[in-house]
Parts: sequence; structure tokens; C-alpha cells
Amino acid sequence: MSTGLWNLASFLIALIILIAVHEWGHFWVARRCGVKVLRFSLGFGKVLWNKTGQDGTEYSLSLIPLGGYVKMLDERVEAVPAELKAQAFNNQSIAKRAAIVAAGPLANFVFAVVAFWLVFLIGAPSVKPVIGEVSPSSIAYQAGLRSGMQIVRINEQTVTDWEGASYGFVSAVGQQNVNLLVESDAGLQQQIQLPLGDWKLSPDEPLPFKKLGFSPLSPEVQLELAKLTPNGAGEKAGLKVGDKIISVNQQPVTDWQSFARTIQQSPEIPLQLQVSRDTQTISVTLTPDRKETKTQVIGFAGLMPVVKPLPEKYLTEVRYGPVDAIPHAIKRMAEVTKLTLDVVAKLITGAISVDNLSGPIAIAKGAGDSAGFGLVYFLGFLGLISVNLGIMNLLPLPVLDGGHLLFFGIEALLRRPVPAKVQDIAYRIGAAVLMCLMAIALFNDFTRF
Repeated sequence: MSTGLWNLASFLIALIILIAVHEWGHFWVARRCGVKVLRFSLGFGKVLWNKTGQDGTEYSLSLIPLGGYVKMLDERVEAVPAELKAQAFNNQSIAKRAAIVAAGPLANFVFAVVAFWLVFLIGAPSVKPVIGEVSPSSIAYQAGLRSGMQIVRINEQTVTDWEGASYGFVSAVGQQNVNLLVESDAGLQQQIQLPLGDWKLSPDEPLPFKKLGFSPLSPEVQLELAKLTPNGAGEKAGLKVGDKIISVNQQPVTDWQSFARTIQQSPEIPLQLQVSRDTQTISVTLTPDRKETKTQVIGFAGLMPVVKPLPEKYLTEVRYGPVDAIPHAIKRMAEVTKLTLDVVAKLITGAISVDNLSGPIAIAKGAGDSAGFGLVYFLGFLGLISVNLGIMNLLPLPVLDGGHLLFFGIEALLRRPVPAKVQDIAYRIGAAVLMCLMAIALFNDFTRF
């Protein structure tokens, strides 16, 4: 299966699961509150499949899987027979209506806990936060960070792997300094204060700390080709799996990073390679393809090297029993929630650029990448996106669940519903804001990929 199809399939599976969880939350609480549910739909548009259950609810699957809805009996939408008025949504108390609306996002948080529980139950392989390369002229080097040190704590957050370290640095965006507790190979610990200055996240850099001048200890990347992108520049040039790069334009190549940098700096510029194949040395002309990012044009050849795994001492696996995994899953959900709220707040204040917003293409790539690594990574991805979906729906925009909850709160204070005209204007404004955010996210996706 091609990468695009794999990403699409993984995206659709993730989307259907998360939408089903969200809408099921609304559906389940509505039924418990005595509200008649007319339709439970996954997707919009043309109905591909439907069935009416014994409860009288129509269950349907529609063509466009970018959402779903629970249609409830409501006098504001259609005429309701007198004998069914008590089952209409609009005739319920504010508390019941709020519970029904809030149940969707809350279901996403509960699902995230379940997903993280499964991750901890199965076991999550990860890499200890040991520092690899540190640039001699960087802020990190001047602060005292050195290769081989392991990050133990970021501010008040204890970290055991690079995922946790990434969360810690993202949370520190906008601060003047970040306090690190690091440990040397000899087991000696020391406090380091790392100045952040005007450091900001970059959507083109997946590791948030690279711009500070250091990177994780990474597996040894060899100059031997492990895989070529079908119909990519490397394959067109005649390169093959197993080829070993010797030189570029008669300059010896000593590491993969410098070779990759040369390719990126040479879009559509022919490069003369010397490669070792079996027992022979052959010449190959490689012309990297052109790839546009937001800030520059780079070369891309579709070459993947052989990577030698890290030694066992740098690896860790977090695994718990069924009971012990529960508090850890709840804690992980809380950490992701806090991180997401921090990011939302910093997007509003400008500490994080809207360039970092991602849309469906980026999510599809994330789904495909995580699914490709295995079930435990895909579950972790589902948990992360589920939390984000829950928080997004609680934003106080009238077209979202949070907007409805805001209206219910105003109704409780004023002891009367918000006028229909005011709601209509608010819905239009909310829809416009949401469409702008979606447009920015899609634009970012297209320029990034």
C-alpha cells in the first residue's frame, strides 16, 4: 500500500473511532435524560447505510466522514406531538441540556484515558532523554549542557523519555528561562538554567529543542541505503538498496547528516555521486527533486539510510499491570490536557505562531506514521487527538459544544433563554472564526506537505 493510501486509511479509522466516541457521549446521556433521539449519524452528506433500531433511533453511516451528529426531538426544529413534548430536548432543564452537550467532549477525555491505559498495559517502548549533539556556539552549550547528559526534570516536571521532554519544552514556550535537572554518565546531578529568550516553536522543526542547540542522542545513521521512495529522484538516478555513499562532487562524505544537507541545498541541481555497490565503485548522477516549504525551496531525493539501533542502556519501556496502569493513564490524560490548554493560551497571546496549527493532512500523516510504528503508538496518537478534540469542542464558540454551554450559563444567570436573534448572530460569528482557523490549518498543511 502506498504511503498516501496508508495515511488516508489510518486517518479514516482514527476519525471514525473518535467521532463515534464523541457522538456516543451525547447519545448515551440524552437517552438517560429521557430525550428522544431521532438519528445517530457518523458522517455527513449522502447516507451510505442506515438502520432503525428497536428504540426508534435511525443509525446511519454517511459519505463524508468529517464529523457526525445526534439528532434529538426538538420543538425549535419541527412540530412535536403533545404526547412527546416531554421528550423534546428544548423542554429539558438547563442541567440536563448542559449534561447532554458536555457529554461529547467528556467522552473524548474518557476515551483518552482508556487509550493511554492500553498503552501502559501493552508497554510503551521509548528512548531515555539523553542529550546527543550540542552545538558549541549554542545557548545550550553556553548554559552547560553537554553530550551524554540525561534530562531528569524540566521545571517541576519529571521526565523519563523524549516525549515527556518535548511536552516540558513546549510548556516552557514564552518563559525567559527553563530550569533543567540533568545527570551525567557518572550519576552526578546538576541544575542548569537554560535561557529561552525569544525562542518559539517552528512547524518545520519536529523537535522543539533543536533551535536551542541540542538534539537527542540518536541511533547511528549509516551511509548505506535501506529504502528508496518509488519513482523518487534516487530511484530515477539508478541508486539501489545496499548502495554505500562514498562522495558527492568529489568531496568525501563522512556522515548522513552532511549528505542530506547537501541534497536539501541542491534542488534540481545534478550531483555526482560515487557509491560502493557489492565490490564495485560506480558513478551516479543524482538530481534532487524540488520541494517547497513555507520559507525555502529544498532538494528531496527519497533516500532512507540504514539505522543502527541504540544500545539497550538508552532504551526504556513503561509498562504496568491492569490496576496500576489506571492512575498513570489518568495522569497522562491530565498532562496532555494541560499541555494543549497551554498551547491554546499561547496561540491566543501570540507566544506560539498560528503557523503551528495543523489540519486534516497533518493529522492523516500523524495517523499513518503512528499506525506504521505499531498498535501502541497508534493508541497513543488516538489518545492525544481525542484530548485535543475534547478541548476544541469546549471552546466557547457558538457552533461548538462550548458555545452551547456558554448560552446555557447565560440562560441560568438571566433566568431566560438567550434571544434567538442574538444566538443566530453569534452562530454566524462563531462559524466565521472556525472557518478562518480551518483555512489557516489547511494552508499550513499544503505549504508543509
